[in-house]
Amino acid sequence: MSTSDLENFKRAAALAALDYVKDGMVVGLGTGSTAKYLITGLGEKVKAGLQIRGVTTSQETASLAARFGIVLIDHEPRWAIDVALDGADQVDPSFNLIKGGGGALLKEKIVAASAKQFVVLVDHTKRVPVLGGPFPLPIEVVPFGWGSTARKIESLTQSRVVLRERTGAPFRTELGHLILDVHLVRIDKPHELEIALNHIPGVVETGLFVGRTDVLIVGTPNGTETHNVTRT
Repeated sequence: MSTSDLENFKRAAALAALDYVKDGMVVGLGTGSTAKYLITGLGEKVKAGLQIRGVTTSQETASLAARFGIVLIDHEPRWAIDVALDGADQVDPSFNLIKGGGGALLKEKIVAASAKQFVVLVDHTKRVPVLGGPFPLPIEVVPFGWGSTARKIESLTQSRVVLRERTGAPFRTELGHLILDVHLVRIDKPHELEIALNHIPGVVETGLFVGRTDVLIVGTPNGTETHNVTRT
């Protein structure tokens, strides 16, 4: 399968997600390659008269949204987000996610948790029988004592933990944190793991999005699939 095919699947999922955005809404805008197609599509609708306000999960997303004329909410003390739309790095059969490949997982989770509806858009290669394996679990941690935090995570998960780097230096999130990538063979109990990791001092947030998906839109070679999720 070619890269262009995958991009077409991402674009198809993003365009299908536009149906969940209505005039007057406050919309959470995710980060990543699929989200770029979404914002481009929203920009065309805004140009045609759609009135929305956006809450962005990264400076990259904010810059792109502003370029397309989407009005942004920066620092309101309380958000009332109608719908949040974002991609994912992995999706399991229970619609749990791994996110954070782009390093914006904390902002993404805050926005997803603040939204009345969380719509996830992916290409079909992101669907997996179980989370983990080839894609590491990102965990956002405070810089102070990060090595100790990493050892605690290694002890809990019995897995290799790697400090994420970029151009030879530790990667810093927009909020000034570090990211540890945890290489797990499989995550059979994501809910239990998320709780356990969040009890480790120094952990800010994990890339596990458990029980948060309301709608999953998948771009496939046979068109888009939409799955409405009943949260338990």
